[in-house]
Amino acid sequence: MAVPKRRMSRSRTHKRRANHDKLTPTPVSSCANCGSPVRSHHVCLECGTYRGREIVEPRSVEEQLDTES
Repeated sequence: MAVPKRRMSRSRTHKRRANHDKLTPTPVSSCANCGSPVRSHHVCLECGTYRGREIVEPRSVEEQLDTES
């Protein structure tokens, strides 16, 4: 079993561990129906469709304003 000969410095340890904690941006594509940005494999919140079928009713402008504030 390999055993380190010298103690590894704190900065060297943090540099190595920093590569595992990187966050990747969520993949975003455009909706085929309305063209708005949508996360992959999720229902479009603008038009309510997923893979060409309407799954949920689209949100109205008043509902969007209520949820934002």
